[in-house]
Amino acid sequence: MTQPVYEEMLDSLQRDAFAFFINEANPANGLVKDCTRPGFPSSIAAVGLALAAYPVGVDRGLLMRAEAVARVLATLRFFWNSPQGSEPDATGYKGFYYHFLDMDTGRRAWDCELSTIDTALLLAGALTASSYFDRDVAEEREVRALADVLYRRADWQWAQNGEATVTHGWKTEGGFLPHRWRGYDEAMILYLLGLGSPTHPLPVESYAAYTSTYDWKNIYGYEFVFAGPLFIHQYSHVWVDFRGLQDDFMRARGIDYFENSRRATCVHQQYAIRNPLQFSHHCDCCWGLTACDGPGPATLLIDGIERRFYDYLEWGTPFGPDDGTIAPWAAVASLPFAPEIVLPTIQHMIRLGVGPTCCAYGLAASFNPTFPVPTGAPGWVSPWNYGLNQGPLVLMVENYRSGLIWSLMRRCPYLVAGLGRAGFSGGWLESFRATSTDEAPPPLIEHARG
Repeated sequence: MTQPVYEEMLDSLQRDAFAFFINEANPANGLVKDCTRPGFPSSIAAVGLALAAYPVGVDRGLLMRAEAVARVLATLRFFWNSPQGSEPDATGYKGFYYHFLDMDTGRRAWDCELSTIDTALLLAGALTASSYFDRDVAEEREVRALADVLYRRADWQWAQNGEATVTHGWKTEGGFLPHRWRGYDEAMILYLLGLGSPTHPLPVESYAAYTSTYDWKNIYGYEFVFAGPLFIHQYSHVWVDFRGLQDDFMRARGIDYFENSRRATCVHQQYAIRNPLQFSHHCDCCWGLTACDGPGPATLLIDGIERRFYDYLEWGTPFGPDDGTIAPWAAVASLPFAPEIVLPTIQHMIRLGVGPTCCAYGLAASFNPTFPVPTGAPGWVSPWNYGLNQGPLVLMVENYRSGLIWSLMRRCPYLVAGLGRAGFSGGWLESFRATSTDEAPPPLIEHARG
């Protein structure tokens, strides 16, 4: 069990982070702002995280069930009825949606791409809500029906554009983007949902093509599938409990993706301890490099060292880039994997002054003590918060405490089918196949050490 001080800290973190999805949402259509920066549009990935977070809010007493259902219904009704087509101001096409949408009209914003990964996160959130709102009443039956038809509409085969892997997206002005989801990245949830589709499923070969370019490394004595930014090791785990589950790649190496993420988390801490770039704040309780805002662009001479600072980047360990920018939420989202190092890290960051005292939503999105500012002990602190930060914080803390999101998604037949077609076996999947029960996976909270 965690110490009471940690329990209170996690309660506070979830409460404050969850407030983002209440305050930064349009209740008329369910769209959620990408960022608290004035004038920013909705991010469909943030909407998906909100849909998964509302059940947490109900279970934690932060939102009445009826209000949660109303928010979910407004969201799903909007996406089902929004314009699908090749017009440049449509909301989506072929069952996929544009990355950014106008908060009021729901139309495409910023000439952005039709995003396959962000649509996958949106659909994962819809399926989570569908599993949670399971009562035999009209509103909750509609939630389940809408989530189902939205998921079935996505044409995953179209998104392949004639090759094995899935493209990053599409634009009406120029067609498919040149980049594809291959190698180890945040798109595992995309492939699992695509493989499980009963209408337009990805072929089995697509997953093999995805994993064929994995990069297996040994860093600081930890062998794992490498990716530098922490979010890559976390996003699919929001929905899937990978403990004991193995595909062909992991069977050959004797671990699972949960253990892989634990090792990646430990590598991030070890990098901070070794501190090769000599940042004064890096230590065993101050680490976490991921995609986030930075204080730059600028090049400054600090304590005799020329430092180059960046704005937004995917910061990574141990090969960089690294200008000293830390994302507190990235450490928090690794809580299920390594609570013994994450809990003290959260406590330390709050003591540094990047917690509720400086941020309305619990933790600053990112900070950099090395970058000089006129006032403030923690140095530069991002003035904005993002749905893509707040969601994993709420959801991964809940998976650590109760396993709620994992238990909901293990009931999802499409995810189970996708795991099977990807070649996964072991763990809860075997128990599910043998018994078809809805028993939740065990929470991780008993493994924490204060």
